Amino acid sequence: MDVAKELILAGFADSDDKLQIGGVLIDQITNEFGTPLFIYDAGILERSWKVLRSTFPKEFEISYSVKANPNPHILQFFLAKGCGLEIASAGELHLALNAGCAPSKLLFAGPGKSEAELELALAQRLGEIHVESLLEAQRVNSISRRLGINAPVALRVNPNSAAQGGAMQMGGKPAPFGVDEERLDDTVAQLLELGSLEFRGLHFYLGTQILDDQILVRQYRHALTIVKRVVAKLWQPLETVDFGGGLGIPYFSGERALDTEALRGALRLLMSETAADRTFDGTRFVIEPGRYLVGGSGVYVARVNDIKLSRGKKYVIVDGGMNHHLAASGNLGQVIKRNFPIAVLNKLNDENQERVEIVGPLCTPLDTLGRDVELPKLEIGDLIGVFQSGAYARTASPLHFLSYPSPAEVMVQDEGSHLIRRRGTVEDLLRDIPSKCSGG
Repeated sequence: MDVAKELILAGFADSDDKLQIGGVLIDQITNEFGTPLFIYDAGILERSWKVLRSTFPKEFEISYSVKANPNPHILQFFLAKGCGLEIASAGELHLALNAGCAPSKLLFAGPGKSEAELELALAQRLGEIHVESLLEAQRVNSISRRLGINAPVALRVNPNSAAQGGAMQMGGKPAPFGVDEERLDDTVAQLLELGSLEFRGLHFYLGTQILDDQILVRQYRHALTIVKRVVAKLWQPLETVDFGGGLGIPYFSGERALDTEALRGALRLLMSETAADRTFDGTRFVIEPGRYLVGGSGVYVARVNDIKLSRGKKYVIVDGGMNHHLAASGNLGQVIKRNFPIAVLNKLNDENQERVEIVGPLCTPLDTLGRDVELPKLEIGDLIGVFQSGAYARTASPLHFLSYPSPAEVMVQDEGSHLIRRRGTVEDLLRDIPSKCSGG
């Protein structure tokens, strides 16, 4: 069974061959809001949250990573669960505050924070700033001294290669992220000399899209070994140990979902060990998931506008593409293009009959959502759905490329569909342009 069919059976439903999202027929949603668009199922968000919260012991706090999907309605969904938020820019800071997040529940990470961003974060009294270099720590110290406050900071660590894994490694090699593990002791010593900083703890982020529970646990254990070394020099426990994110979801054939039962058992053992170790007295453990919480809730939907043959290959042209969903096109870090889970949403029970290329309307060969995809016979007006599109989809795409309108976003909740971001307009495209443009 292909990934799309597995996802539909696990989290969606169908009626008369047509996909239902949260109990609402796909036709009803697209007739009301048009295409292309992103649709999110609040029921799947709820399920993902419950699985994650039951997998990680009570000692772990969860901060949703805003970069995965910054729509304010999604932020509010997780804030209502008692979640904190992890941000990586001033823009995300404003979105988080606007969604109702208390500043004390915000963690600010990222390797290139400007002085203006840092001053804004410090003036708002954020819960913690995760500094990524000694220079950034010195910059935070200088701003804090000028503001007459002490800044709560954690230091991000780039661990060695002993605990690597995942689709995209974030540590264990030369990187702009954090302080190399082998330079950590000297950096901590210099950071402690800065008088306007409160050194709270360490932040780790080793990789992303991790589907192997053993890799995660190995990474956590390696991180705790580093913590023990630092605590031994400080003679006092750290307040915060942040393990970052990295939990993955299956996108491609052959991938299997993270074994949360096995992870739960391993984490309980890990917490029983830390409970018996005075090194971790009073320490709070934090994770920053994004993709795992929202990825499975989203479906990108586009309508077939044209079908054509070219030298023996059939092209199905839809009304949305890589400008809305760069990741599905393979242009967001894939070395070898692999297809996201794709289905014809109004022909779910039809047999696959042809192999086609699913392409968007953009004037570039990069605009391909599916290569050599086996699907039922397609007709003009059919609806193509790209699953696992809740994270790093719209937010990670070149929305202004070729000046197409940005797609709408819809949340389905309690068997009703609600617009949570309107479709872009021509007025939006012209908004930042001076009213009078002089020719060259």
